[in-house]
Amino acid sequence: SESQERMLMVIKPEHAERAKAIFEKWELDFAVIGRVTESGHMVLKMGGTVVADLPIAPLVSASPNYDRPWVEPDRPAVLPPSERTTPEAVGEMLLKLIGSADLSSRRWIWEQYDHMVMADTVERPGGDAAVVRVHGTRKGLAVTTDCTPRYCAADPKVGGAQAVAEAWRNLTAVGAKPLAMTDNLNFGNPERPEIMGQFVAAIEGIREAALALNFPIVSGNVSFYNETNGQAIHPTPTIGAVGLIADLDKRATLAFQQAGETLVLIGETKGAVGASIYVREILGRLESAPPPVDLETERRNGDCIRRLIENGMLTACHDIGDGGLGVALTEMALAGNMGAEVTPNGNGLPLDAWLFAEDQGRYLLTTRTPEKVFAAAEKAGVPAHVLGTTGGDALKIAGISPISLARLREAHEGWFPTYMATP
Repeated sequence: SESQERMLMVIKPEHAERAKAIFEKWELDFAVIGRVTESGHMVLKMGGTVVADLPIAPLVSASPNYDRPWVEPDRPAVLPPSERTTPEAVGEMLLKLIGSADLSSRRWIWEQYDHMVMADTVERPGGDAAVVRVHGTRKGLAVTTDCTPRYCAADPKVGGAQAVAEAWRNLTAVGAKPLAMTDNLNFGNPERPEIMGQFVAAIEGIREAALALNFPIVSGNVSFYNETNGQAIHPTPTIGAVGLIADLDKRATLAFQQAGETLVLIGETKGAVGASIYVREILGRLESAPPPVDLETERRNGDCIRRLIENGMLTACHDIGDGGLGVALTEMALAGNMGAEVTPNGNGLPLDAWLFAEDQGRYLLTTRTPEKVFAAAEKAGVPAHVLGTTGGDALKIAGISPISLARLREAHEGWFPTYMATP
C-alpha cells in the first residue's frame, strides 16, 4: 500500500508515553508495529505466524552498487573583474537585474496561497527563510530551499557546496541555528559519463559542505533522465534546510527598520563575477567559473551573525546571493519601504563588479550600535565594513544617479505578473 501522509519512526522505549501524549494531543492515528532487534533480519508476523523473514544486509551494507563510468567535469577559467561599463549605466543595469526572470519578485506566487495558517507564520514570504512558530511556544522553525544551477553547470562540485552554504546562510540570516538538510538531486541521463561526472562532483561538494558546517543530510531523493530531445537540464542539487530559533524575540528580518541606522557589510568582496546573473543578463556570457566557496569562512561569518542577532545588535540582516550587493540592497530597501545612502568601498574594484559580484559568505545588515557590531566582528576575526546609512525614498549609491523606491519596485514587481498573463 502507498497510502499517503504516513510516517514511520523509531522511539526509545522510555519515551513511548511522551510520544503517545503528543500523538493524542494532535488527534493522530498511531500504532506500535514492532521493535528493533540485533538479529540482522526483518521478521514480519501476522496473527502470530511468521510470514516473512528477510536478511537486511542485501538492502543496505551488502546491496549492489551501480558503478557507472564517469568523467570529471571540465572547469572553466575564472573571469576577472574589469571595467566594462560607465558608472552612469550601472543604475540601469540594477533595474534590469531586479526585473529579470531570476531576480524579480515572486509575490504573484505566494499570494495564490494561504501562508498564515493557524496564525503561526512569523516571517512572511519574501525573506531569506520562512519562519513559523512552533505552536503554543516561543520557538520558531526556519525553512529554506536553495540551489544555483548555473554554478552547478559551470562547476558541479562548487555548485553542490554552494547550495549547502547558501541554505546555511539563509537560516543564519533570520537568526536560526541550522539543524539539518534534505537533498533533491536532479540530473540528466547517468548513462552518459559526463552527466554521471556531474552527479559525482555535486555529491562531493555537498558532502564537504555538510561536514564543514556540521549540517547533516537526513533524507533526500534522486531524479535522473531529466532531458528533452537529448538535452539535459543543468545539474540541480536542490537543498532544503531547517533551523531552530530558540526565542522568536531574537530573530532578524531583511527589511530596513528606521532611518539613520548604519549599514554594514560582513565578508569580503573580491569581485567574483563568474557565472553570475550580471555576466549572463548584462554581458550575455555563459562561460566562467562560479565564485569559490570557503567553508571555513562561511562558518566563521555565519556563527558571528547568529551571535549578533541573539544579542540584539542587529535591526535587519540579509545574506548576499544572486545579483550581489546591489540586489541585496534593493531587496532590503523595498521590504522596509526605505532608501539608503551608500558609499562603495571596493578597494579598486570597478563599480559594476563591486555591486554585482556574487562572492560567497557575505551578509548585509543594519544596526543602531555599530561600535558593538565591529567589536564583536573583530573578536571573531570577521571582516566588517561600513557602507552607509538608511533613510529617504531612494537608493543613493555614490557614482550612480539616485534610483527612487517607486522605480525599483516597478521593475522588481512587474516581470512575473506580465509573464504569467502572457498566453
